[in-house]
Amino acid sequence: MKQKRMTLNFYLILLIAGLMGLTGCKESGEETKPIATADIIIYGGTSAAISAAVEAKRSGKSVIVVSPDIHLGGLSSGGLGYTDTGDKSVIGGLAREFYHRVWQHYNTTEAWNWQKKEEYGNKGQGTIAMDGENRTMWIFEPHVAENVFEDLVAEEQIRVDRDEWLDRKNGVEMKDGNIVSITTLSGKKYSGKMFLDTTYEGDLMAAAGVSYHVGREGKEVYGEEWNGVQTGVLHHKHWFASDISPYVVPGDPSSGLLPRVSGEDPGEKYSGDDKIQAYCFRMCMTNHPENRIPFPKPDDYDPLNYELLARVFETGRKDWFEKFDAVPNHKTDTNNHGPLSSDNIGMNYDYPEGSYERRKEIIEEHVNYQKGLLWFVANDPRVPEDIQTEMQKWGLAKDEFTDNGNWPHQIYVREARRMIGEFVMTENELLKRSPTPKPVGMGSYAMDSHNVQRYVKPDGFVQNEGDIGVSTKGPYSISYETLVPKKEECKNLLVPVCLSSSHIAFGSIRMEPVFMILGQSAAAAAVLAIDENAVVQEVDYDKLRGVLLAKGQILEKK
Repeated sequence: MKQKRMTLNFYLILLIAGLMGLTGCKESGEETKPIATADIIIYGGTSAAISAAVEAKRSGKSVIVVSPDIHLGGLSSGGLGYTDTGDKSVIGGLAREFYHRVWQHYNTTEAWNWQKKEEYGNKGQGTIAMDGENRTMWIFEPHVAENVFEDLVAEEQIRVDRDEWLDRKNGVEMKDGNIVSITTLSGKKYSGKMFLDTTYEGDLMAAAGVSYHVGREGKEVYGEEWNGVQTGVLHHKHWFASDISPYVVPGDPSSGLLPRVSGEDPGEKYSGDDKIQAYCFRMCMTNHPENRIPFPKPDDYDPLNYELLARVFETGRKDWFEKFDAVPNHKTDTNNHGPLSSDNIGMNYDYPEGSYERRKEIIEEHVNYQKGLLWFVANDPRVPEDIQTEMQKWGLAKDEFTDNGNWPHQIYVREARRMIGEFVMTENELLKRSPTPKPVGMGSYAMDSHNVQRYVKPDGFVQNEGDIGVSTKGPYSISYETLVPKKEECKNLLVPVCLSSSHIAFGSIRMEPVFMILGQSAAAAAVLAIDENAVVQEVDYDKLRGVLLAKGQILEKK
């Protein structure tokens, strides 16, 4: 009995000592903060973050994902299930593994709980959704994507600390041009040899003192045709095709402008500004009665916010349902379409540099705007009967985003900060006018900027500006040097999301498959930098290229 008691006391002492090691001990009246250490620290919870973490772990390095998000996957699990792919043949590596795992899921009977597999068919993206030959699927429900990311994390036993927000004022410790550690608002501290910023906002990059840009560069900065203000350019269908008055009382400027119409001059064509393309939520909706929840009416609902849409309907425009893109199980990935839709034009300018509190205000404003838009179309008597009758068949999906009122947990941050690094991707590289050095992945989607502002033309009618869609005329390579800051600014940071790119080039690069590709390539470079004891700007590219090719990355199109 005495021996058992001594053994228990011994283990109790070990337990107390272990807890002291985790929580810190007090010396001279001060409590030391706990420090978590790994070879690679990844800040962010996006698809790029998980691709990077998996690459690091499979390459034998310790890694911690410090995620401000609770749900992993960013937009890929946040409603963007109708993947913007472009040329699928250039999507390789872990990105292709992700879409293969989605394919595996939908090859099970259990995946089709609201719809028969053969009923869904193979719709969308100009090609089949379920590519049996290549064992990939590109169109999926949000929770399926999230489960894939969670499976990867669990299989690789990757540590993910969720709901941990970088202390953007004092949370980055630098020494000799290197990040030593980052600290979150909760007081947790993380030290590593290499750091990756995989957020949509570029918060770690900015806090580390790395150069970046917000907004559109003028045409002359990089010699581009499609950058800067683009008044008079009418691409896609997201513009007012008829003369619509922007005033509360049509034709009467003294009555004041309708909400979300700017009274400012849009700027000289091709000039730069600090404005960014519009955000929205990619909506997962359903018309399946058993899984449908009626659109909620926001508390601050104001039909005046949608008066321009009512006037558009009065002109006979009927394309409201054109971007209700079908994903499995009678659901959609519904995106912006038309002159007034889910894009909340002009209401996000403060977001990239805004405090966490200011960003929350912007996100909430976007939620209320978009909820009000759905309510308006389903209920307002000014909506044409045929459109309203069809809209009333739709609602939010009961089995998606179940802890967030069935509303997407990720706003579509189409662009925020963009690093100014060792090399800047521009439309000239995307259009193959100029060569791209040191490729580490490829993109192929059109250069796609959503509208940036809604303004009053000289003739007194309303118009949108900034919506651009220009083909890249085939796939293009993306340079490793776009992932790294200038050497004099930071030597152990890689940025695969807010990478070094002009506004219009980023309009193509910003697609989720590309972020996965670049997340993997950035992590592979971080591994090499550790192994070679090199700064990220001096990683042996030939070795990196060999590693990436061996892992299925597509670097060039022959």
